[in-house]
Amino acid sequence: MARIRTLETQLANQIAAGEVVERPASVVKELLENALDADATQIDIDIERGGVQLIRLRDNGRGIVGDDMSLALARHATSKIHGEEDLEAVATLGFRGEALASIASVSRLVLTSRTSDVDMAWRVRSEGRDMQACVEPAAHPRGTTVEVVDLFFNTPARRKFLRSETTEFDHVQEVVRKQALARFAVGIRLRHNGRDIMHLLAAHDEQERKRRVAEVLGQPFAESCRFIEEEASGLRLYGWVGLPTFSRSQADLQYFYVNGRVIRDKVVSHAVRQAYADVLYQSRHPAYLLYLEMDPAAVDVNVHPTKHEVRFREQRLLHDFIYRSLHRSLAVPLSRLPEVTKPDISREAICEPSPAQQLAWRMEGPKAPVSWAALRVNEQAMRTQVDQLMVEVKPEAHKETVLPPLGLALGQVHGVYIVAQNAAGLILVDMHAAYERIAYERLKQGYAQGQVTSQPLLLPLSLVVSPREADAAEQHAAELLVLGVEMDRVAPETLLVRALPALISPSEGEALIRDVLADLLEHGLTQRI
Repeated sequence: MARIRTLETQLANQIAAGEVVERPASVVKELLENALDADATQIDIDIERGGVQLIRLRDNGRGIVGDDMSLALARHATSKIHGEEDLEAVATLGFRGEALASIASVSRLVLTSRTSDVDMAWRVRSEGRDMQACVEPAAHPRGTTVEVVDLFFNTPARRKFLRSETTEFDHVQEVVRKQALARFAVGIRLRHNGRDIMHLLAAHDEQERKRRVAEVLGQPFAESCRFIEEEASGLRLYGWVGLPTFSRSQADLQYFYVNGRVIRDKVVSHAVRQAYADVLYQSRHPAYLLYLEMDPAAVDVNVHPTKHEVRFREQRLLHDFIYRSLHRSLAVPLSRLPEVTKPDISREAICEPSPAQQLAWRMEGPKAPVSWAALRVNEQAMRTQVDQLMVEVKPEAHKETVLPPLGLALGQVHGVYIVAQNAAGLILVDMHAAYERIAYERLKQGYAQGQVTSQPLLLPLSLVVSPREADAAEQHAAELLVLGVEMDRVAPETLLVRALPALISPSEGEALIRDVLADLLEHGLTQRI
Protein backbone atom coordinates (compact mmCIF):
# COMPACT_ATOMS: atom_id res chain seq x y z
CA MET A 1 0.00 0.00 0.00
CA ALA A 2 1.31 3.45 -0.97
CA ARG A 3 2.06 5.64 2.05
CA ILE A 4 1.59 9.42 2.26
CA ARG A 5 4.82 11.37 2.50
CA THR A 6 6.12 14.90 1.99
CA LEU A 7 7.57 15.65 -1.42
CA GLU A 8 11.17 16.74 -1.77
CA THR A 9 11.69 20.48 -2.22
CA GLN A 10 13.03 20.13 -5.76
CA LEU A 11 10.10 17.98 -6.89
CA ALA A 12 7.56 20.28 -5.22
CA ASN A 13 9.07 23.30 -6.96
CA GLN A 14 9.06 21.55 -10.33
CA ILE A 15 5.38 20.73 -9.87
CA ALA A 16 4.71 24.39 -9.05
CA ALA A 17 6.79 25.37 -12.07
CA GLY A 18 4.39 23.40 -14.24
CA GLU A 19 1.75 26.01 -13.39
CA VAL A 20 3.92 29.12 -13.33
CA VAL A 21 6.58 28.40 -15.99
CA GLU A 22 4.87 27.17 -19.12
CA ARG A 23 7.37 28.56 -21.63
CA PRO A 24 10.12 31.24 -21.83
CA ALA A 25 7.48 33.98 -22.02
CA SER A 26 6.22 32.90 -18.57
CA VAL A 27 9.69 33.53 -17.12
CA VAL A 28 9.88 36.96 -18.75
CA LYS A 29 6.45 37.83 -17.35
CA GLU A 30 7.40 36.94 -13.77
CA LEU A 31 10.72 38.78 -13.94
CA LEU A 32 9.11 41.86 -15.50
CA GLU A 33 6.51 41.97 -12.74
CA ASN A 34 9.21 41.79 -10.08
CA ALA A 35 11.10 44.65 -11.73
CA LEU A 36 7.98 46.81 -11.95
CA ASP A 37 7.09 46.08 -8.32
CA ALA A 38 10.60 47.29 -7.42
CA ASP A 39 9.78 50.70 -8.97
CA ALA A 40 12.24 50.30 -11.84
CA THR A 41 12.25 53.09 -14.42
CA GLN A 42 14.43 51.27 -16.97
CA ILE A 43 14.34 47.57 -17.87
CA ASP A 44 16.68 45.84 -20.34
CA ILE A 45 15.85 42.34 -21.58
CA ASP A 46 18.19 40.05 -23.52
CA ILE A 47 16.84 36.87 -25.10
CA GLU A 48 18.75 34.14 -26.90
CA ARG A 49 17.20 31.34 -28.97
CA GLY A 50 13.68 32.35 -28.08
CA GLY A 51 14.48 32.31 -24.36
CA VAL A 52 15.50 28.66 -24.09
CA GLN A 53 19.23 29.37 -24.01
CA LEU A 54 19.20 32.68 -22.11
CA ILE A 55 16.83 35.17 -20.51
CA ARG A 56 18.55 38.14 -18.89
CA LEU A 57 16.59 40.98 -17.31
CA ARG A 58 18.25 43.99 -15.70
CA ASP A 59 16.41 46.80 -13.88
CA ASN A 60 17.32 49.89 -11.87
CA GLY A 61 14.79 49.24 -9.12
CA ARG A 62 15.21 49.22 -5.35
CA GLY A 63 17.26 46.02 -5.30
CA ILE A 64 17.37 43.24 -2.69
CA VAL A 65 19.03 43.54 0.70
CA GLY A 66 22.07 41.26 1.02
CA ASP A 67 20.66 39.40 4.03
CA ASP A 68 17.56 38.49 1.98
CA MET A 69 19.41 37.04 -1.01
CA SER A 70 19.32 33.47 0.31
CA LEU A 71 15.55 33.75 0.78
CA ALA A 72 14.95 35.23 -2.68
CA LEU A 73 14.90 31.78 -4.28
CA ALA A 74 12.96 30.10 -1.47
CA ARG A 75 9.37 29.12 -2.11
CA HIS A 76 6.64 31.26 -0.52
CA ALA A 77 9.15 33.93 0.49
CA THR A 78 8.11 37.46 -0.48
CA SER A 79 8.44 41.08 0.58
CA LYS A 80 5.13 42.14 -0.95
CA ILE A 81 2.58 40.85 1.55
CA HIS A 82 2.86 40.04 5.25
CA GLY A 83 -0.64 39.27 6.44
CA GLU A 84 -4.16 38.31 5.43
CA GLU A 85 -5.21 41.96 5.20
CA ASP A 86 -2.49 42.53 2.56
CA LEU A 87 -3.76 39.61 0.49
CA GLU A 88 -7.28 41.04 0.47
CA ALA A 89 -6.07 44.29 -1.11
CA VAL A 90 -3.07 43.34 -3.24
CA ALA A 91 -1.58 46.37 -4.99
CA THR A 92 1.51 44.69 -6.46
CA LEU A 93 1.76 42.53 -9.58
CA GLY A 94 3.43 39.66 -7.74
CA PHE A 95 2.65 38.39 -4.26
CA ARG A 96 2.79 34.58 -4.20
CA GLY A 97 6.53 34.31 -3.59
CA GLU A 98 6.91 31.23 -5.76
CA ALA A 99 8.01 32.56 -9.17
CA LEU A 100 11.79 32.66 -8.60
CA ALA A 101 11.75 29.30 -6.83
CA SER A 102 9.80 27.72 -9.67
CA ILE A 103 12.11 29.23 -12.32
CA ALA A 104 15.23 28.15 -10.42
CA SER A 105 13.95 24.56 -10.23
CA VAL A 106 13.92 24.19 -14.04
CA SER A 107 16.96 26.27 -15.03
CA ARG A 108 20.38 27.53 -14.04
CA LEU A 109 19.64 30.85 -12.37
CA VAL A 110 21.91 33.71 -11.32
CA LEU A 111 20.48 36.61 -9.30
CA THR A 112 22.60 39.73 -8.68
CA SER A 113 21.32 42.78 -6.79
CA ARG A 114 22.32 45.92 -4.91
CA THR A 115 20.38 48.50 -2.96
CA SER A 116 21.16 52.21 -3.07
CA ASP A 117 22.36 52.41 0.55
CA VAL A 118 25.31 50.01 0.16
CA ASP A 119 28.37 49.82 -2.07
CA MET A 120 28.54 46.05 -2.46
CA ALA A 121 26.21 43.87 -4.47
CA TRP A 122 25.40 40.23 -3.81
CA ARG A 123 24.98 37.31 -6.17
CA VAL A 124 23.13 34.05 -5.62
CA ARG A 125 23.41 31.03 -7.92
CA SER A 126 21.14 28.04 -8.16
CA GLU A 127 21.21 24.86 -10.22
CA GLY A 128 17.93 23.14 -10.89
CA ARG A 129 19.37 19.80 -9.79
CA ASP A 130 19.90 20.46 -6.10
CA MET A 131 18.27 23.88 -5.48
CA GLN A 132 21.26 24.84 -3.30
CA ALA A 133 21.67 28.64 -3.31
CA CYS A 134 25.24 29.95 -3.09
CA VAL A 135 25.57 33.63 -2.07
CA GLU A 136 28.73 35.61 -2.92
CA PRO A 137 29.82 39.27 -3.25
CA ALA A 138 29.61 40.90 -6.67
CA ALA A 139 29.90 44.20 -8.51
CA HIS A 140 26.63 45.62 -9.80
CA PRO A 141 24.89 49.02 -10.10
CA ARG A 142 21.77 49.80 -8.13
CA GLY A 143 19.03 47.39 -9.13
CA THR A 144 18.74 43.71 -10.00
CA THR A 145 19.84 41.40 -12.80
CA VAL A 146 18.39 37.92 -13.24
CA GLU A 147 19.92 35.44 -15.68
CA VAL A 148 18.00 32.28 -16.56
CA VAL A 149 20.16 29.85 -18.54
CA ASP A 150 19.20 26.53 -20.19
CA LEU A 151 15.50 26.62 -19.38
CA PHE A 152 14.04 23.12 -18.80
CA PHE A 153 17.52 21.55 -19.02
CA ASN A 154 16.55 19.06 -16.29
CA THR A 155 13.03 18.40 -17.57
CA PRO A 156 13.50 17.32 -21.20
CA ALA A 157 9.84 16.32 -21.45
CA ARG A 158 8.89 19.98 -21.01
CA ARG A 159 11.29 21.06 -23.75
CA LYS A 160 9.57 18.77 -26.22
CA PHE A 161 6.40 20.85 -25.94
CA LEU A 162 8.12 24.12 -26.83
CA ARG A 163 7.56 25.52 -30.30
CA SER A 164 10.09 26.98 -32.71
CA GLU A 165 12.48 29.74 -31.67
CA THR A 166 10.46 32.30 -33.64
CA THR A 167 7.17 31.27 -32.04
CA GLU A 168 8.56 31.32 -28.52
CA PHE A 169 10.05 34.77 -29.06
CA ASP A 170 6.71 35.99 -30.41
CA HIS A 171 5.19 35.03 -27.06
CA VAL A 172 7.99 36.86 -25.27
CA GLN A 173 7.31 39.97 -27.34
CA GLU A 174 3.61 39.82 -26.48
CA VAL A 175 4.43 39.70 -22.76
CA VAL A 176 6.74 42.72 -23.11
CA ARG A 177 4.11 44.61 -25.09
CA LYS A 178 1.50 44.05 -22.38
CA GLN A 179 3.77 45.35 -19.64
CA ALA A 180 4.97 48.25 -21.80
CA LEU A 181 1.35 49.36 -22.11
CA ALA A 182 0.81 48.95 -18.36
CA ARG A 183 3.62 51.29 -17.27
CA PHE A 184 4.21 54.17 -19.65
CA ALA A 185 6.76 55.81 -17.36
CA VAL A 186 9.13 52.82 -17.60
CA GLY A 187 11.64 52.60 -20.44
CA ILE A 188 11.98 49.10 -21.91
CA ARG A 189 14.56 47.66 -24.26
CA LEU A 190 14.28 44.18 -25.77
CA ARG A 191 17.02 42.35 -27.68
CA HIS A 192 16.95 38.93 -29.36
CA ASN A 193 20.15 37.15 -30.35
CA GLY A 194 22.02 40.45 -30.00
CA ARG A 195 19.64 42.42 -32.23
CA ASP A 196 17.51 45.31 -30.96
CA ILE A 197 13.83 44.45 -31.36
CA MET A 198 12.10 47.03 -29.18
CA HIS A 199 13.38 50.24 -27.64
CA LEU A 200 10.67 52.19 -25.84
CA LEU A 201 11.51 55.45 -24.12
CA ALA A 202 9.72 56.41 -20.93
CA ALA A 203 6.50 58.29 -21.69
CA HIS A 204 5.36 61.01 -19.29
CA ASP A 205 2.92 63.25 -21.16
CA GLU A 206 -0.07 62.60 -23.39
CA GLN A 207 1.86 62.97 -26.64
CA GLU A 208 4.56 60.52 -25.52
CA ARG A 209 1.96 58.00 -24.34
CA LYS A 210 0.21 58.17 -27.69
CA ARG A 211 3.59 57.64 -29.34
CA ARG A 212 4.16 54.48 -27.30
CA VAL A 213 0.71 53.18 -28.20
CA ALA A 214 1.59 53.64 -31.86
CA GLU A 215 4.97 51.91 -31.41
CA VAL A 216 3.48 48.92 -29.61
CA LEU A 217 0.10 48.45 -31.30
CA GLY A 218 0.89 50.02 -34.65
CA GLN A 219 0.23 53.36 -36.28
CA PRO A 220 -3.09 52.24 -37.87
CA PHE A 221 -4.59 51.66 -34.40
CA ALA A 222 -3.28 54.99 -33.12
CA GLU A 223 -4.90 56.76 -36.07
CA SER A 224 -8.22 54.89 -35.77
CA CYS A 225 -8.90 55.07 -32.05
CA ARG A 226 -10.71 57.43 -29.72
CA PHE A 227 -9.65 58.31 -26.17
CA ILE A 228 -12.32 57.85 -23.52
CA GLU A 229 -12.50 58.60 -19.81
CA GLU A 230 -15.44 57.81 -17.54
CA GLU A 231 -15.84 57.69 -13.77
CA ALA A 232 -18.73 56.49 -11.58
CA SER A 233 -19.42 54.46 -8.43
CA GLY A 234 -15.76 54.28 -7.45
CA LEU A 235 -14.76 53.02 -10.90
CA ARG A 236 -12.60 54.87 -13.41
CA LEU A 237 -12.28 53.67 -16.99
CA TYR A 238 -9.98 55.33 -19.51
CA GLY A 239 -7.95 54.43 -22.57
CA TRP A 240 -8.31 54.09 -26.31
CA VAL A 241 -11.06 52.30 -28.22
CA GLY A 242 -10.84 51.52 -31.90
CA LEU A 243 -13.47 52.94 -34.22
CA PRO A 244 -15.85 50.39 -35.78
CA THR A 245 -14.11 50.96 -39.11
CA PHE A 246 -10.94 49.52 -37.56
CA SER A 247 -12.40 46.12 -36.68
CA ARG A 248 -10.25 43.00 -36.71
CA SER A 249 -10.75 39.44 -37.92
CA GLN A 250 -9.15 38.21 -34.66
CA ALA A 251 -9.30 39.41 -31.07
CA ASP A 252 -5.58 40.24 -31.26
CA LEU A 253 -5.72 43.93 -30.33
CA GLN A 254 -7.64 43.76 -27.07
CA TYR A 255 -5.85 44.83 -23.89
CA PHE A 256 -7.63 45.39 -20.58
CA TYR A 257 -5.90 46.35 -17.33
CA VAL A 258 -7.25 46.38 -13.78
CA ASN A 259 -5.15 48.46 -11.40
CA GLY A 260 -2.18 48.06 -13.74
CA ARG A 261 -2.58 44.29 -14.17
CA VAL A 262 -3.47 42.88 -17.61
CA ILE A 263 -6.34 40.41 -17.32
CA ARG A 264 -8.74 38.25 -19.29
CA ASP A 265 -12.31 38.25 -18.03
CA LYS A 266 -15.61 37.07 -19.53
CA VAL A 267 -17.60 39.86 -17.88
CA VAL A 268 -15.37 42.52 -19.40
CA SER A 269 -15.32 40.85 -22.83
CA HIS A 270 -19.12 40.57 -22.88
CA ALA A 271 -19.59 44.22 -21.89
CA VAL A 272 -17.23 45.40 -24.64
CA ARG A 273 -18.81 43.12 -27.22
CA GLN A 274 -22.29 44.33 -26.28
CA ALA A 275 -21.21 47.97 -26.57
CA TYR A 276 -20.01 47.33 -30.14
CA ALA A 277 -23.01 45.17 -31.08
CA ASP A 278 -24.83 47.92 -33.00
CA VAL A 279 -21.81 49.06 -35.00
CA LEU A 280 -19.85 45.86 -35.68
CA TYR A 281 -20.51 42.73 -37.70
CA GLN A 282 -20.82 39.55 -35.65
CA SER A 283 -17.66 38.03 -37.14
CA ARG A 284 -15.50 41.11 -36.49
CA HIS A 285 -13.67 42.02 -33.28
CA PRO A 286 -13.11 45.47 -31.77
CA ALA A 287 -9.66 46.81 -30.91
CA TYR A 288 -9.14 48.55 -27.58
CA LEU A 289 -6.62 49.47 -24.90
CA LEU A 290 -8.49 50.14 -21.66
CA TYR A 291 -7.53 50.75 -18.05
CA LEU A 292 -9.82 50.24 -15.07
CA GLU A 293 -9.02 51.68 -11.66
CA MET A 294 -10.98 50.43 -8.67
CA ASP A 295 -10.68 49.57 -5.00
CA PRO A 296 -8.18 46.66 -4.75
CA ALA A 297 -10.40 45.08 -2.12
CA ALA A 298 -13.23 44.82 -4.69
CA VAL A 299 -11.26 42.51 -6.97
CA ASP A 300 -9.69 39.15 -6.10
CA VAL A 301 -6.45 38.56 -8.03
CA ASN A 302 -5.60 35.37 -6.11
CA VAL A 303 -7.57 33.15 -8.48
CA HIS A 304 -5.00 31.63 -10.83
CA PRO A 305 -1.22 31.02 -10.52
CA THR A 306 -0.52 33.12 -13.61
CA LYS A 307 -2.74 35.92 -12.25
CA HIS A 308 -4.35 36.44 -15.66
CA GLU A 309 -7.82 35.82 -14.24
CA VAL A 310 -9.53 37.81 -11.51
CA ARG A 311 -12.86 37.78 -9.73
CA PHE A 312 -14.91 40.96 -9.27
CA ARG A 313 -17.11 41.47 -6.24
CA GLU A 314 -19.75 43.52 -8.11
CA GLN A 315 -19.78 41.93 -11.56
CA ARG A 316 -23.10 43.39 -12.69
CA LEU A 317 -22.12 46.92 -11.67
CA LEU A 318 -18.82 46.59 -13.49
CA HIS A 319 -20.45 45.15 -16.62
CA ASP A 320 -22.99 47.96 -16.85
CA PHE A 321 -20.37 50.64 -16.20
CA ILE A 322 -18.09 49.39 -18.99
CA TYR A 323 -20.99 48.94 -21.39
CA ARG A 324 -22.43 52.42 -20.80
CA SER A 325 -19.02 54.08 -21.00
CA LEU A 326 -18.14 52.49 -24.34
CA HIS A 327 -21.63 52.82 -25.76
CA ARG A 328 -21.64 56.56 -25.11
CA SER A 329 -18.25 56.92 -26.72
CA LEU A 330 -19.21 54.96 -29.83
CA ALA A 331 -22.54 56.74 -30.29
CA VAL A 332 -21.97 59.69 -32.64
CA PRO A 333 -24.26 62.64 -31.79
CA LEU A 334 -26.67 63.62 -34.55
CA SER A 335 -25.20 67.11 -34.57
CA ARG A 336 -21.94 65.64 -35.85
CA LEU A 337 -23.47 63.77 -38.74
CA PRO A 338 -22.91 65.45 -42.10
CA GLU A 339 -26.00 67.03 -43.54
CA VAL A 340 -27.27 65.04 -46.50
CA THR A 341 -28.38 67.09 -49.46
CA LYS A 342 -31.05 65.22 -51.37
CA PRO A 343 -30.77 65.70 -55.12
CA ASP A 344 -33.69 67.37 -56.82
CA ILE A 345 -34.59 64.76 -59.42
CA SER A 346 -37.93 64.80 -61.16
CA ARG A 347 -39.93 61.59 -61.39
CA GLU A 348 -39.72 61.75 -65.17
CA ALA A 349 -35.94 61.57 -64.96
CA ILE A 350 -36.08 58.26 -63.12
CA CYS A 351 -35.81 55.32 -65.47
CA GLU A 352 -37.15 52.17 -63.88
CA PRO A 353 -36.16 48.81 -65.46
CA SER A 354 -38.98 46.96 -67.15
CA PRO A 355 -40.15 43.58 -65.78
CA ALA A 356 -38.50 41.85 -68.72
CA GLN A 357 -35.21 43.58 -67.95
CA GLN A 358 -35.54 42.58 -64.33
CA LEU A 359 -36.05 38.94 -65.28
CA ALA A 360 -33.03 39.04 -67.59
CA TRP A 361 -30.85 40.69 -65.00
CA ARG A 362 -27.78 38.71 -63.99
CA MET A 363 -25.38 39.29 -61.16
CA GLU A 364 -22.13 40.77 -62.40
CA GLY A 365 -20.78 41.95 -59.05
CA PRO A 366 -21.62 44.69 -56.57
CA LYS A 367 -23.33 47.75 -58.02
CA ALA A 368 -23.12 51.29 -56.80
CA PRO A 369 -26.01 52.24 -54.47
CA VAL A 370 -28.82 54.10 -56.19
CA SER A 371 -29.83 57.52 -54.95
CA TRP A 372 -32.63 57.86 -52.43
CA ALA A 373 -34.59 59.93 -54.89
CA ALA A 374 -34.64 57.05 -57.34
CA LEU A 375 -36.40 54.88 -54.77
CA ARG A 376 -39.38 57.21 -54.40
CA VAL A 377 -41.86 55.93 -56.89
CA ASN A 378 -45.55 56.60 -56.32
CA GLU A 379 -47.60 53.77 -54.92
CA GLN A 380 -49.82 53.38 -57.99
CA ALA A 381 -46.84 53.02 -60.34
CA MET A 382 -45.35 50.42 -58.00
CA ARG A 383 -48.56 48.40 -57.95
CA THR A 384 -48.83 48.54 -61.73
CA GLN A 385 -45.28 47.26 -62.18
CA VAL A 386 -45.72 44.49 -59.62
CA ASP A 387 -48.94 43.37 -61.32
CA GLN A 388 -47.22 43.30 -64.71
CA LEU A 389 -44.25 41.49 -63.22
CA MET A 390 -46.40 38.80 -61.66
CA VAL A 391 -48.21 38.26 -64.95
CA GLU A 392 -44.90 37.73 -66.78
CA VAL A 393 -43.25 35.70 -64.04
CA LYS A 394 -46.14 33.30 -63.51
CA PRO A 395 -45.81 31.41 -66.82
CA GLU A 396 -42.05 31.18 -66.34
CA ALA A 397 -42.52 29.52 -62.95
CA HIS A 398 -44.48 26.65 -64.56
CA LYS A 399 -41.85 25.86 -67.16
CA GLU A 400 -40.14 22.59 -66.46
CA THR A 401 -36.67 24.06 -66.33
CA VAL A 402 -33.97 23.61 -63.72
CA LEU A 403 -33.70 26.83 -61.74
CA PRO A 404 -30.37 27.99 -60.32
CA PRO A 405 -29.97 27.27 -56.58
CA LEU A 406 -30.86 30.86 -55.73
CA GLY A 407 -33.55 31.11 -58.39
CA LEU A 408 -34.03 33.85 -60.95
CA ALA A 409 -33.00 37.38 -60.06
CA LEU A 410 -35.90 39.84 -60.05
CA GLY A 411 -34.10 43.03 -59.05
CA GLN A 412 -32.01 44.71 -56.43
CA VAL A 413 -32.65 46.83 -53.33
CA HIS A 414 -30.45 49.82 -52.50
CA GLY A 415 -27.79 48.36 -54.75
CA VAL A 416 -26.94 45.96 -51.91
CA TYR A 417 -29.40 43.06 -52.03
CA ILE A 418 -30.64 40.78 -54.83
CA VAL A 419 -34.29 39.79 -54.83
CA ALA A 420 -34.62 36.37 -56.46
CA GLN A 421 -37.40 33.81 -56.86
CA ASN A 422 -37.32 30.03 -56.82
CA ALA A 423 -39.85 27.27 -56.23
CA ALA A 424 -39.85 27.91 -52.49
CA GLY A 425 -40.57 31.64 -52.78
CA LEU A 426 -38.52 34.82 -52.61
CA ILE A 427 -34.86 34.91 -51.64
CA LEU A 428 -32.88 37.93 -50.47
CA VAL A 429 -29.16 37.71 -51.27
CA ASP A 430 -26.38 39.99 -50.01
CA MET A 431 -24.57 40.82 -53.27
CA HIS A 432 -21.25 41.53 -51.59
CA ALA A 433 -21.31 38.25 -49.66
CA ALA A 434 -22.31 36.34 -52.80
CA TYR A 435 -19.50 37.95 -54.77
CA GLU A 436 -16.99 37.06 -52.06
CA ARG A 437 -18.25 33.47 -51.99
CA ILE A 438 -17.86 33.11 -55.76
CA ALA A 439 -14.34 34.54 -55.60
CA TYR A 440 -13.51 32.26 -52.69
CA GLU A 441 -14.69 29.12 -54.52
CA ARG A 442 -12.73 30.09 -57.63
CA LEU A 443 -9.62 30.70 -55.54
CA LYS A 444 -10.00 27.30 -53.90
CA GLN A 445 -10.39 25.65 -57.29
CA GLY A 446 -7.36 27.47 -58.68
CA TYR A 447 -5.24 26.59 -55.65
CA ALA A 448 -6.21 22.91 -55.89
CA GLN A 449 -5.11 22.95 -59.53
CA GLY A 450 -1.96 24.94 -58.77
CA GLN A 451 -3.16 27.76 -61.00
CA VAL A 452 -3.83 30.76 -58.76
CA THR A 453 -3.53 33.72 -61.11
CA SER A 454 -1.68 36.72 -59.70
CA GLN A 455 -2.51 40.23 -60.87
CA PRO A 456 0.31 42.82 -60.62
CA LEU A 457 -0.91 46.16 -59.29
CA LEU A 458 -0.31 49.21 -61.46
CA LEU A 459 0.32 51.21 -58.30
CA PRO A 460 1.68 49.08 -55.42
CA LEU A 461 -0.42 49.25 -52.26
CA SER A 462 1.43 50.67 -49.25
CA LEU A 463 0.25 49.38 -45.87
CA VAL A 464 1.28 50.68 -42.45
CA VAL A 465 1.22 47.71 -40.07
CA SER A 466 2.55 46.78 -36.65
CA PRO A 467 6.06 45.30 -36.35
CA ARG A 468 4.52 41.91 -35.52
CA GLU A 469 2.42 41.96 -38.68
CA ALA A 470 5.44 42.97 -40.75
CA ASP A 471 7.42 40.08 -39.24
CA ALA A 472 4.60 37.65 -40.09
CA ALA A 473 4.52 38.90 -43.68
CA GLU A 474 8.26 38.27 -44.02
CA GLN A 475 8.10 34.82 -42.44
CA HIS A 476 5.24 33.64 -44.66
CA ALA A 477 6.24 35.46 -47.87
CA ALA A 478 6.79 32.21 -49.82
CA GLU A 479 3.40 30.74 -48.88
CA LEU A 480 1.61 34.00 -49.70
CA LEU A 481 3.34 34.17 -53.08
CA VAL A 482 1.93 30.73 -53.97
CA LEU A 483 -1.51 32.14 -53.18
CA GLY A 484 -1.00 35.10 -55.51
CA VAL A 485 0.03 37.72 -52.93
CA GLU A 486 3.38 39.40 -53.50
CA MET A 487 4.57 41.97 -50.99
CA ASP A 488 7.82 43.31 -49.59
CA ARG A 489 8.77 44.86 -46.28
CA VAL A 490 10.16 48.27 -47.14
CA ALA A 491 10.31 49.65 -43.58
CA PRO A 492 9.94 48.28 -40.03
CA GLU A 493 6.20 49.06 -40.11
CA THR A 494 5.46 49.32 -43.85
CA LEU A 495 4.54 46.66 -46.42
CA LEU A 496 4.37 47.20 -50.18
CA VAL A 497 1.81 44.93 -51.88
CA ARG A 498 2.82 44.43 -55.52
CA ALA A 499 0.34 41.75 -56.61
CA LEU A 500 -2.97 40.21 -55.51
CA PRO A 501 -4.99 37.20 -56.66
CA ALA A 502 -6.71 38.16 -59.92
CA LEU A 503 -10.14 37.55 -58.37
CA ILE A 504 -9.50 40.10 -55.60
CA SER A 505 -10.09 43.72 -56.50
CA PRO A 506 -7.41 46.22 -55.39
CA SER A 507 -10.02 48.05 -53.32
CA GLU A 508 -10.45 44.92 -51.19
CA GLY A 509 -6.73 44.19 -51.02
CA GLU A 510 -5.96 46.15 -47.85
CA ALA A 511 -8.71 44.53 -45.77
CA LEU A 512 -7.74 41.09 -47.07
CA ILE A 513 -4.04 41.51 -46.25
CA ARG A 514 -4.79 42.81 -42.74
CA ASP A 515 -7.13 39.88 -42.02
CA VAL A 516 -4.61 37.37 -43.37
CA LEU A 517 -1.82 38.82 -41.20
CA ALA A 518 -4.09 38.71 -38.14
CA ASP A 519 -4.81 35.03 -38.84
CA LEU A 520 -1.12 34.25 -39.22
CA LEU A 521 -0.30 35.93 -35.91
CA GLU A 522 -3.12 34.18 -34.06
CA HIS A 523 -2.97 30.71 -35.57
CA GLY A 524 0.11 30.51 -37.77
CA LEU A 525 -2.10 29.86 -40.81
CA THR A 526 -5.00 31.40 -42.72
CA GLN A 527 -7.97 30.13 -44.67
CA ARG A 528 -8.94 33.45 -46.21
CA ILE A 529 -7.07 32.83 -49.47
